[in-house]
Amino acid sequence: MTTKSAAAAARSTVYGYPRQGQGRELKKAIEGYWKGRVTADALTATAAELRRSNWRELADAGIDEVPTGDFSYYDHVLDTTVLVGAIPERHRAAVAADALDGYFAMARGTQEVAPLEMTKWFDTNYHYLVPELGPDTVFTANPAKQTAELTEALELGHTPRPVLVGPVTYLLLAKPAPGVAADFDPLTLLDRLLPVYAEILAALKAAGAEWVQLDEPALVQDRTPAELNAAARAYRELGALTDRPKLLVASYFDRLGEALSVLAKAPVDGLALDFTESAAANLDDLAAVGGLPGKRLVAGVVNGRNIWVNNLEKSLSTLGTLLGLADRVDVAASSSLLHVPWTPPWNGTSTRRSCAGSPSPARRPPRSSPSPRDWPRAPPPSRANSPPTAPPSPPAPPPPSPATPPSAPAPKRSPTPTPAAPSPTGSAPSPSANAWVCPSCRRPPSAPSRRPTNCASPAPTCGPDGSTPPGTRTASAPRSPRSSRSRRRPASTSSSTASPSATTWCSTSPNSSPATSPCGTAGSSPTAPAMSARRSSPGTSPAPSR
Repeated sequence: MTTKSAAAAARSTVYGYPRQGQGRELKKAIEGYWKGRVTADALTATAAELRRSNWRELADAGIDEVPTGDFSYYDHVLDTTVLVGAIPERHRAAVAADALDGYFAMARGTQEVAPLEMTKWFDTNYHYLVPELGPDTVFTANPAKQTAELTEALELGHTPRPVLVGPVTYLLLAKPAPGVAADFDPLTLLDRLLPVYAEILAALKAAGAEWVQLDEPALVQDRTPAELNAAARAYRELGALTDRPKLLVASYFDRLGEALSVLAKAPVDGLALDFTESAAANLDDLAAVGGLPGKRLVAGVVNGRNIWVNNLEKSLSTLGTLLGLADRVDVAASSSLLHVPWTPPWNGTSTRRSCAGSPSPARRPPRSSPSPRDWPRAPPPSRANSPPTAPPSPPAPPPPSPATPPSAPAPKRSPTPTPAAPSPTGSAPSPSANAWVCPSCRRPPSAPSRRPTNCASPAPTCGPDGSTPPGTRTASAPRSPRSSRSRRRPASTSSSTASPSATTWCSTSPNSSPATSPCGTAGSSPTAPAMSARRSSPGTSPAPSR
């Protein structure tokens, strides 16, 4: 096959897909079942509808080969434990009585028995249930779930590919069962497990599967020669089977390293490799082992673990190189899309990605960051100094004395601005639209210092963009404009009140007068305690009163 014909024959696929549903339908149905509000039939119907919706969405996005068997009520590794019949002894009675309740008992435990241990799935945020194996473990094939979902996809007209956890990864992720010696190695059970996988593969072929994907992500980790020899033996035996579908061995999350040459020589029909981030080294490693002549290569060139738009030029360059290293090259995400953050559609736009084209970020309402030009400027001139644009209103009554309550409540957050301090010449400074405004008291600058004389700020370092205000020189660090909200004095010595001219906070003494208030009238200056409290560092300042 020429490079041109190979590129024309390339198809797209994914290794797995999120299963909770756009509105978390699966989670709600499962929790309803646990509480007795949802029947088992209703739960299975919800699961079937979610699978159909996933496959339809993938097909509409241009995915040629959809995965089956990746759907799970709880965990795909637990599904594999059921698939190979490795039910822990303490859960066998519950599973025999009711398969679904016994499945959830292994996941959650009951009043009588403990669940399986849960731990992280490699370096992702997903957690799996750890299999418990021992020298007496007996494996039995139970492919009913896999064959049923394969049949569902075929009946809907899709091209399905069943997905299984590979035998080597399954054993490497397992641990000794309770009561078994801590030094027991589950990998010693490989020869006992391989005939079960052979039986499962035969059942999937009989159900109509052309390809079966066997996930072996554990091989990207550092492995001993004994573990690599076990992997070579496993796929030498599975590849030699006659009654089986085509085998696609998949790895992801990192480069394969020494395991690549092992799998490249195995009698399997294809490999799925990760070519993103650090796993991009698989490209040189694949060329070093001579490529995959006569085999299928599924190239994970789209990062399956984030939501960012793909670099198409880089992906196309990688694919162009890979066309000469394999007989057939298909395009995929680097791992299962189970690990992609997903939010419900916003403004009718789908949030999931497509490997057929350039994946888009998850759709969320737009967020903006404040810029210096969005910061508050000098307050506009008062109505008394501005030309009237409407018939003049009656003159405002004189301000009431402190003992006389106001005749009408002041408008919310629109109080009469406090007059600015007079300049040395006696004329009031006129605010400028571009002048710096103190974020503490929101007052315009006063000449010649360009900083209000009655401002409570300890130093002129709180400019609109966090820099030094014009006309000042200081060596202190910039102060965050939002920090004034949290700089409140203790309730025993001060009370925190909202400044009438801004959304920041001023610390005023309960017994202070306008002449001694930190944000007092013109000509006043901050009190020493207030200045000390404002200049104290976060590590030494008293805890704020709530």
